[in-house]
This record gives sequence, C-alpha cells and structure tokens, in this order.
Amino acid sequence: MSQKRQPEEGGDGGASDEKKRPRVPALHGVVIEALKMDALQKLLAALEPLVRRVVKEEVELALAKHLSCIKRQCGKQVYPSASGSLQLQFMSKLSLPIFTGSKIEGEDCNVVNIALVDGLTGQVVMSGPESSLKVEIVVLEGDFEGDEEDNWTYEDFRNNIVREREGKRSLLTGDVYLELTEGIGVLGELSFTDNSSWTRSRKFRLGASIVDGCYNGTRIKEAKTEPFMVKDHRGELYKKHYPPALMDEVWRLEKIGKDGAFHKRLSIENINTVKDFLTLLYTDATRLRNLCRY
Repeated sequence: MSQKRQPEEGGDGGASDEKKRPRVPALHGVVIEALKMDALQKLLAALEPLVRRVVKEEVELALAKHLSCIKRQCGKQVYPSASGSLQLQFMSKLSLPIFTGSKIEGEDCNVVNIALVDGLTGQVVMSGPESSLKVEIVVLEGDFEGDEEDNWTYEDFRNNIVREREGKRSLLTGDVYLELTEGIGVLGELSFTDNSSWTRSRKFRLGASIVDGCYNGTRIKEAKTEPFMVKDHRGELYKKHYPPALMDEVWRLEKIGKDGAFHKRLSIENINTVKDFLTLLYTDATRLRNLCRY
C-alpha cells in the first residue's frame, strides 16, 4: 500500500494561517478617526449652549400658551371662600445664594410670584374680593415648620417672625406690601439688611400673610418659602456667575479662585476673561490644560 503524503511545511497551511490573522489598521487611519472624534466632541460642546437656549425658549413658549389657555377656561370663576381652604403660596423658588443689599429674585433672574389658591382644587382665585387682597412679606425663622400636615395657626406664624437686631435697621427693606391682581402678586424691590448667621437655625424663610390671617371671617393660610442663608454683601464680590458671560472675569468660572494659583497663571498669559479662556480652549487645549494643572 502506498503511504499518504504529509503536507509539506511552509505549504498551503502557512498561507491559510496568514489569511486567518486579523489585519492591523494602518496608523494613518487610526489618527484620522481620532481627529474626527475629537472634532465631533468639540462641535457638540460648542452646540450644547445653543441647544439648551432653544429648548428653554420652546418650553417657555409652550408654558405661556398653556397658562393662557387655562386662564381663558377659568374666566372669571370665583372659588368659594366659605370652604376655609384658601391659602397663599409662593409660586417661584428664590435665586440662591442671597446677599444683604441685593434684590431678592426668583430662579433664573425671574420675578417671585405669590398667589391665592384654593387648597382643595389647587386653582388660583382669580376674581372676587379675595383676589385683590393686600399681602405683607415678613422674615421667618428658618426652622419654622407646621404640624405633620404642614398646618399652623396665625399665632404660630406671627411668633416665628424674625425682627431686626437691636440697633439695626428693619431686616427687610423695600416693598414689604403687595396687592394681588386676579389672585397673583409680584414681589417688588426687596432686600435684606442683615445676614442670617445670628438666628437659632442660621437661616431665614420668607413668609406672606394678610392682616389678622383671615378675610371676612375666613381663615387664609400664610405662605412660606424653603429655608435659606443670607450672606453679607462682601461675599458677593467673589460670587460665581451662572451662566458666566463672555466678558466676565475668568475667576467667575468654577474651580478658578480670585487671585488663586490658576487665576495668576492665566493672567500672566493674558487670559483675563471667559472669552479668552474659551478661545484658548479651542485653539490650544493642551496649553490651557497645562496652565490649569495642579
């Protein structure tokens, strides 16, 4: 019998192994892909503020249309005050932090709205004598709380009002009274004259109430904000801006302290504004990274 021939070394078997080996991408292709990814990331970062602004504008427009529709549907309906469920509410959150001498504002520099609502339906009382009541704005202790259902008496509310320290000006200065129009009032020019560090909780709340806590014998529950700290005005000199403007000093950015190490390094390189910072970020990110390295 003839013996089977064994495959010779270096024959077709070697060629088959070569075909099975994965090809290593060329260095040129890898570099091109990396540059594409880097360019894409920079483009997305540059577009993000624009996208945020467009989305915000669209949401605000949709919300305005929705509120307008609700107002038309409500018309001049008067919600019954005999239910005893009327209450004042702060409809806006305060912009924090708050500094002495600075105007109290809502988030995103918006106004602070206060409304008279029916606690049972959640609807704003848009007409009737209650819809044009006079409201007083006061300062409350930061730890003022109601019972388990967040209720309190008018006396509890008045007992937790914070008065100015001896020898000091009134704790609040400006428009401490406002009038409701169709059930809604807007906080006017109002600011603190003293910080909150000396109170028992080291925080304040804003409160809103009507005289004697009732109208025509009907209890109207007072409103209160979430607790917050009030800092001395000198702290505002080092306040960060959200969002920062292009011509803001570069130390207004997070992680860059005024007159700190990063601030000094950037100043030496004539990077004095947020615009300068962003320009260097897009033209020479490595150099900027070295300047801001710990």
